[in-house]
Amino acid sequence: MATATLTSVSDLSKDEILRYSRHLIMPEVGMDGQLKLKKAKVLCIGAGGLGSPLLLYLGAAGVGRLGIVDFDVVDFTNLQRQVIHGTADVGRSKLESAQATIREINPNVEIVGYDERLTSENALEIFRDFDIVVDGTDNFPTRYLVNDACVLLGKPNVYGSIFRFEGQASIFYAREGPCYRCLYPEPPPPGLVPSCAEGGVLGVLPGIVGCLQAMETIKLIIGQGQTLIGRLLVFDALGMKFRELKLRKDPDCPVCGAHPTITRLIE
Repeated sequence: MATATLTSVSDLSKDEILRYSRHLIMPEVGMDGQLKLKKAKVLCIGAGGLGSPLLLYLGAAGVGRLGIVDFDVVDFTNLQRQVIHGTADVGRSKLESAQATIREINPNVEIVGYDERLTSENALEIFRDFDIVVDGTDNFPTRYLVNDACVLLGKPNVYGSIFRFEGQASIFYAREGPCYRCLYPEPPPPGLVPSCAEGGVLGVLPGIVGCLQAMETIKLIIGQGQTLIGRLLVFDALGMKFRELKLRKDPDCPVCGAHPTITRLIE
């Protein structure tokens, strides 16, 4: 069930003008850009490693409505990388913990929480009221579900993934470029790709990739810069190198191609 903390969306208050003053003096943002941020509705799937920096920075930047989908609880093993939670939050709902932290950072943000697992039954209903969906998940079934729902609803999917010392980021937006299935048409067989719980992840890595996702989300909202639509950014932390791969839309893609075979959500 969704829970919300409500604020109004109008002109900036005196507090907000002071709070966002470093944005307002930038010509690429200014008052128009900050009002776009205030009116924006962004949904984050997961309040874990990627979701932590993402939610912290989008909240601090003044995104007006932040949606969070997460049904998990905070565990001691999360604290090495999920910086939106603290030691005192262990055993607490990640959704409640994340909401409390965001409110402390910026009480002007409306937070809509979904304390439930994302499924083919609820994804379209949850996604429908948001402008942008940001994928902070760590498993293939949910990634494909997020992608397919975004394609069906015509929404951009700000993607990030992490494993050990390597991270990836992109924006999959079928209206303007390829979707996730254009790159990976089908998920790998179960057990072929180890999870972070099995292979590990350097704690700071999701902070870097999550911040990249936050940056791309803000650029989409304010309409500035060159986004990662049609580009996959690969980060090697050990070598401290970024590589960019050009992505092309697959005309035979099963969900966004000329003759799609996936026309409804499947688990």
